[in-house]
Formats: sequence, structure tokens, C-alpha cells
Amino acid sequence: MSDLDLTALAHWMCEAVPGFTNLLRLEKFTHGQSNPTYRVDGDAGAYVLRRKPFGKLLPSAHAIEREYHLLTALHPTGFPVPRPLALCEDVSVIGSAFYLMEMVEGRNCQDGTLPEVPTADRRAYYDEMIDTLAALHTVDYETVGLGDFGRPGNYIARQVERWTTQYRTAQTDDIPELERLIEWLPRTAPEQSRTSIIHGDYRIDNLIFTSTSPRVGAVLDWELATIGDPIADFAYFAMNWSMPRDGRSGLGGVDLAAGGLPTLDDAVTRYCAATGRDGLPDLHWYFAYNLFRLVGILQGIKKRVADGNASNERAAQMAEKVTPLARAAWEEARRAGARE
Repeated sequence: MSDLDLTALAHWMCEAVPGFTNLLRLEKFTHGQSNPTYRVDGDAGAYVLRRKPFGKLLPSAHAIEREYHLLTALHPTGFPVPRPLALCEDVSVIGSAFYLMEMVEGRNCQDGTLPEVPTADRRAYYDEMIDTLAALHTVDYETVGLGDFGRPGNYIARQVERWTTQYRTAQTDDIPELERLIEWLPRTAPEQSRTSIIHGDYRIDNLIFTSTSPRVGAVLDWELATIGDPIADFAYFAMNWSMPRDGRSGLGGVDLAAGGLPTLDDAVTRYCAATGRDGLPDLHWYFAYNLFRLVGILQGIKKRVADGNASNERAAQMAEKVTPLARAAWEEARRAGARE
């Protein structure tokens, strides 16, 4: 049973989507914790629908209108994003704002060790991931019409303030390590040297590879995208090398050489070469910051679980990671020089 009004959706699509005549099937994707996403099959082909969750939402969260604006700006540049088709801000259609984009077929890898890929080919997938992120960071955001997509300076300080506010709004427990981070992060934030479009959640399971090669066919899930510090964005991806292997993007404890996977130093070297950098600063501060962001995101999920409007059946499991991630963030902060 769908949680959407299929009759109203089909009527809207007939008006908004060229070539659409009949809605045959709608299926909710199980992957993803934030904006519910669906496959929509019609006579003319398949589409993807992303909507805001139902119920009361945290301020500034789930801004699918921003996602649509970004896709509209990036798609003409050739950067691999799905082609946006239509945006609906009329909540009377299905109960929330939503947009439609093309369905990009291909391979979606959930496990960072790439068990489904031959060992000899795995390095090429990581090279492509790094090159794609570097390509995003070199897009001239003003030229493509994203000059108003975010404030260009002081990104880290603003993000720490934002996620502190989001955490406080959704807070359910007292976590000492997080309180220390809330005090330490803004006091020690590094200077921002470059400004670019940043994805905000760049990891292997948010990519669609082509079925027969390691080429990225589409980068997905742009909810956290903005204009900001590309080092923070790369560090979020690089953090996978320190996160424990859990069947998702973490590579911690993996025998990288035996698995045909690059080291973190390899990844940093390739990213710097692609973006014209001589090197990167110590990433432990950025790891602490990104784990802090994750805590803020998962705390929002935890609050939605408590309120009964979580969008994914794994939401409760994800919510349980709030305290362990806060402790891991503080440990990264200690490696970056923090003292209790």
C-alpha cells in the first residue's frame, strides 16, 4: 500500500512530464534515511521521485527544492547527475513538496570493499570516485548559476553552528563528548582556503556506476549540498579509511593491498593532483567535524523515530549510533590536539 495518493500523482505527472500518460507502479527505495525516494514506472519509462518526509520537520532540513535547483544547474555542465524533470511545491498533490528526475540505471555499490567487483578492477572504481569529487570541486559555481546557493566564506564555523542548533532542536540525551565538541570545534576551526560546490554526503552508496565500467553515471542525494570548503567535503569521503568496516563504506581494518584498494595516502595524492593542491592539512580535525555532523544528522533521525515519522525501516538502528559516533568524534578531536 503506497503512502502517496497515486491518482493525484498520476494526474500531476500527466500535466508536468512530457510523454507521461499512465502510472503503472510506484516502489519506495529502502536505501536512504532522510528524504523518501521512490521509483515511478510509467508507459514512457521509469522516473525517480524524492519528497520531503511527512510530519513536523527540523528547520532547514529536507530542502528538496534546493536539490532540484542544484541538479538543474549541474546537469547541463556534463557533471554526472540525474536529469531533473519537474518540481512540485504544491503539498496538496501528495502531502509534501517533491520533485521528479530521470532514473539512472547502473550499479549501486553498498560495501566500500567492493566484493562484487574483481580485485584487479577495484582501484579504478576508487580513482573514479576521487576524480568525480575533484571535478565537482572545480566547477565554477557562479558561472553555472549557483552564486546564491550558499554563503562562500566561513563555511566550517557556520556548519558547526548549524549542526549544533539541529542537535539541540532534536536532542534526547546528554552526551558529554558532544558537549566538549560543541565547545572545541568553533574555537579551533581552520581557515578556509578555497570555495566550491560541496556534496556533503559523498560516499560510495550515493553513486551509480555504469553497469559495465567504473565510470560514475550519477551522483545522488544532494540534500546536504552547499557552497563551502572542499577540504571538508573530501575529508568526509576520506574518513571511510578510518571508519570500521561494517558492510557499508567503512574501510577500517581492511587489508587494502590484498583487496586491491588504495590507501588514504593514495587517495589524498590523487585528489591533490586533480585539484592542483600541494597537499592537505592534518585531516583529524576534519574527521572530528564530519563525525559531529553525522551525529547531528542521526540525532534528527532519532527524533523522527521518537515522533513516529521516520522514513526508513532501519531508522531505529541508525539512531542507536548517535552516542558511539559522538565518542568517535571526540577521539578524532583528541588526535587533532583537543584536551579534556
